Parts: sequence; C-alpha cells; structure tokens
Amino acid sequence: MGRPSYLLTLVALVAPIGQLADSVGRKLLYTYGFAVFGVASVGCALAGNLIVLDTFRVLQAVGAAMLQANSVALISLAVPRARLGRAVGVQGAAQAVGLALGPAVGGLLLEFGSWRLLFVVNLPASVLGLITVWFFLPRSRFLAPHRGMDWTGLALFVPAVSAVMLGLSLAAEGAAPWMLGALAVAALLLGGGFVWHAGRHPSPALDITLFRSVPFTVGLATGLLSYTATFGLLFSAPGLLETAYDLSHGQAGLTLTCLPAALALTAPLAGGLADRIGTRWVTTAGMVLATGGLLLITRQPALPELMAAFALVGVGMALFTPANNATIMSSAPTDRAGTAAGILNMTRGIGTALGVAAGTLAFTAAAGSGDPTTVTAVDAARGGAVTAAVLAGLTLTAAVITALPSPGNIRTR
Repeated sequence: MGRPSYLLTLVALVAPIGQLADSVGRKLLYTYGFAVFGVASVGCALAGNLIVLDTFRVLQAVGAAMLQANSVALISLAVPRARLGRAVGVQGAAQAVGLALGPAVGGLLLEFGSWRLLFVVNLPASVLGLITVWFFLPRSRFLAPHRGMDWTGLALFVPAVSAVMLGLSLAAEGAAPWMLGALAVAALLLGGGFVWHAGRHPSPALDITLFRSVPFTVGLATGLLSYTATFGLLFSAPGLLETAYDLSHGQAGLTLTCLPAALALTAPLAGGLADRIGTRWVTTAGMVLATGGLLLITRQPALPELMAAFALVGVGMALFTPANNATIMSSAPTDRAGTAAGILNMTRGIGTALGVAAGTLAFTAAAGSGDPTTVTAVDAARGGAVTAAVLAGLTLTAAVITALPSPGNIRTR
C-alpha cells in the first residue's frame, strides 16, 4: 500500500516542483527537501498502523520530489556546458551505486533489526545532506518570474500522471481490462485538458513550450525507452535466475549487481566522452551495446556469460544516460533548468513503472503462469528469453532514433 502512494506522489509532483523551483529558488527547495524527507522518514519509523505509514510515505515522496526536481538542475548550472556530460555521469554513477547497495543494505537491516530501521537510516543522511547543501551550495541564480500558482493546471496534471502510474502498477498486478481502460481514458481526458489549459494560461503549472525543442523531446522519448528496458530487465531477471538457473534470492541479487556495477564504473568516463565527441554516437553506441546484451540473454547462456550480458547492458546504459541527460539539460533555457530536470525525472519514474509492467506481462505471458510457484525452469527460461527480446526491441528503437541526424544530437560544449 505504501509503495504505490510513494511512487504516485513522487512522479506526479516532481515536474511541477521543478518549475516552482525555477521561480522561488532551486537551493531553497533542495534544502527543504532534505528536511521534509528526514521528518517524514521519522514519521514512517514511528507509525503504528498502515494508514499513518502511508500518510508519511506520501510526505516522504514530497521531499523526494523536491530533491529529484533540483539535483540535475543544480549540476547543470554549476558546471560549464563543456563538462556537463562528465558531471551528469558522476551523478549517474552515484545513483547506480545506490541501486546496487540498496537491496543489500535493506536486507541486512531487516535481518538484524526491524523494518523501522529502513526509515530510521534516512535521518542521519537527511541531516548530513541538509547541512552540506546549506553551507556549500550557492544561492540560485537565473530565476524565472513568479506569477503565482496555476491551481487549475495542477488539478488536471497531477491526476493525469497519477492515472498513468496507477494503470501501469495495476497492469503489472494483472488487473481487469475494464479498470485499465478506465484509467487510460481518465489519463487521456485529464492530460488533454491540461495541454489545452497550459496553452492558454500565462504561467501554467508546467511549461510545455519546452517540448517545442527537438533535442529536448527526442532526448525524453529515447530516455523513456532506455528506462523501460533497464527496469524491465531488473524486475524480471530474478524470476529467470531463481527458477531457470536455480539460484537463491541472495545469489540472484548478487548476479544482478553486475548491471549497476558496470554502469557505475563506466558512467563518468562515458560522460566525458560525450563532452569531447558529442552525444549522437555515444548514445547510439550505448543503445547498441544494451541491445547486444539483451539479445545475449535471449540465448540463455551459462551463468558466467549471463553475468557478462548484464554487465554489457550496464555499460550500454552508462554510455547512453549521461549523454542523453546532458542533451536534455543543454536544450533547456537557463531559467527553466528546474522544469527540465523535473520533467526528466518524471520520465524516469514513468519509465520505471512501464518497465515493471512490461517485464512482468512479457515474462508471465511467455512463462504461461501468473503463479511463480508453478513456473518450471523451462517456463522461466522461455519467459526470460521473450522478455529480453521485447526489451531489446525498445533499445534498438532508441538506437535508431539517436543515430538519425537531427538537432537532438548535439555537443555539450
């Protein structure tokens, strides 16, 4: 119950909060984000029932949205454009390390303590982040004029994004088609209403004029494909490893760390490469390598080769992501950096949910059973192969798009 509310809130608010930060100050909201996240984490740890826990998880997501909406924006404004790819690459490496260590640390906390420790551990990190940001980050510059909050736009945008996220979450759980259809219709109506409203409002809740930029739109579209493929693989692979390869939960998790580990090691170097030669061939090469790794997984190789395939996907994503994010941020005006970063992180959140849904549906359909306890090794192998093939189609599509000559393929210099 808590997890959907957290993800729904985070993805729905991150873009509007990014736009607000462009007016009131990115450092200000980033600092308050640590405070809100820390206080909400304490509330989660002390929660006595699911309703209280879910309430504080929503507040925690608000703090996380304040952080995510401003992190890339602050980086893009703090470093010269000629070094933006490397800077984003370092951030991507840090995220990959967190992705790799998170499940292991969480498992240790659960093994040696209580679930409440999963939230208590956030408090010292939040306090450290707040102090560091307060003293070391400069005050925000290049702010956009603040013309008040567009409440009508928010009332259309937030439910539209929430309907998309809820539909994807329910699709992964095998919800009834009529329910998914109703959510799709609601998302289309609300989203269409928001676009119509934003085109006529002098200061909409989200500046959709950014999408007139080809680099911005192409970068987001290909980024969505990459996030879908990455998280589709990360979510579906444990079923393959535990059933077809007869690995324990711990062994499967350790095997999967090949992907984020390769990403963490490669991302800073890949970002620097994009700064030197431009983003076009770096992003294309990244998606080609990821496609190769996914196609290798479809062959169901021996475990060492499978680990190499995971690592190859990680290297491909490491080449693609920093260059892609640098392109998106470079294409946005300086006073809209928070808005661009918020939309970027919203796209990542939607890609995560889409990847989980796509990976689950493809694996379940190919394996022939929605009950993991009845899936045989042969079923799991077939499910893993089909899922990897579907995800390879997404990365190959992204490779073709990035290879096309367009204003979306730029140098960050």
